[in-house]
Amino acid sequence: MEIFLLLMAGLAAGIMSGLFGVGGGLIIVPFLYFIKGMDLKMAFGTSLGALLLPVGLLGVIEYHKAGNMNLKFAFIIAFAMFFGTYFGAKLVQPMAPLFLKRIYGAFLLFVAVKMLIER
Repeated sequence: MEIFLLLMAGLAAGIMSGLFGVGGGLIIVPFLYFIKGMDLKMAFGTSLGALLLPVGLLGVIEYHKAGNMNLKFAFIIAFAMFFGTYFGAKLVQPMAPLFLKRIYGAFLLFVAVKMLIER
């Protein structure tokens, strides 16, 4: 079940990356924090680990040295993100700009409110 949830988070992050150019900080971090109950620093490090090669190699090294990264989770999420970005990019092409603006804004608002009110 854990691998399935991690794959779903990676797929969602990939789809969001394909749709909006985002994924790690907006999908993976809240997933790891709210769903997996991970400490925020560990969630940041694990998210960065999933994005390792194209984005954050030096940051990954620092999080890993500090013990704030779950490499297993990072690799599983990265695997799913690889495919999710394809599906997100396919989904976005026929969408109207105003519709995209509204669903992206609603998503960002949802995440912001959840982060502000959750303890």
